[in-house]
Amino acid sequence: MSLLGPYLPFALFLIILIFNSVKILKEYERGVIFFLGRLTGVRGPGLIFIIPGLEKMQKSDLRTVTMDIPSQDIISKDNVTLKVNGVVYFRVEDPEKSVIAVENYLQATAQIAQTTLRSVIGQFELDEILSMREQINMKLQAILDEQTEPWGIKVSAVEVKAIDLPIEMQRAMAKQAEAERDKRAKVISAEGELQASIKLSEAAEILGRHQNAIVLRYLDTMKEISSGEGKSTTFFPLPVDFLNKFMEGKSK
Repeated sequence: MSLLGPYLPFALFLIILIFNSVKILKEYERGVIFFLGRLTGVRGPGLIFIIPGLEKMQKSDLRTVTMDIPSQDIISKDNVTLKVNGVVYFRVEDPEKSVIAVENYLQATAQIAQTTLRSVIGQFELDEILSMREQINMKLQAILDEQTEPWGIKVSAVEVKAIDLPIEMQRAMAKQAEAERDKRAKVISAEGELQASIKLSEAAEILGRHQNAIVLRYLDTMKEISSGEGKSTTFFPLPVDFLNKFMEGKSK
């Protein structure tokens, strides 16, 4: 113990130096290394060594970040005030740029996502906003990806989550939808009447050309009327030729 006494401070210093020089980075982490303030490169993942006091490491997470875009008031192209929120998915593609090109890439991406959402939504009318959701999402993604590319950020998707309309606009749209449903119902009913009249006209024309068909239809109608429980109707069928001769004699 007495032999280790003079070397004990040096041993403690060596242990602390080794502890501070060894770093372990996970699979999704990268270390941006600065030597005396100058960028020297990116290391990781796994076990890495840095020189304490001379080198400094700043971690960068490569996993996809899901960031909500807060709800905000937006005026559409046709002057309708909406409340719109969304979500943006992005990740660090270049750790070096994400550290040296922007102070805080998370805050910067959030701010630019809000301003881009307002500017893009304001270029469309209300009907377009409600019906062209996919096209709007693609346009938002393309603009954000272009603006964040110098920061080493890759925007993979942008989604408009909810569009809140004023109460008056909701009532007006409900009335419009109800009127549209009534219109479709009337059109369908009219088309059905038209098709039925066409079929009846064709059937009458066929029966007029074929007398035997009239007889068969006559007998089938008698069968339908007399069939069923509790019916006591009695029919005395007459030949169709007899009826025709009777009608001809009456006309004479």
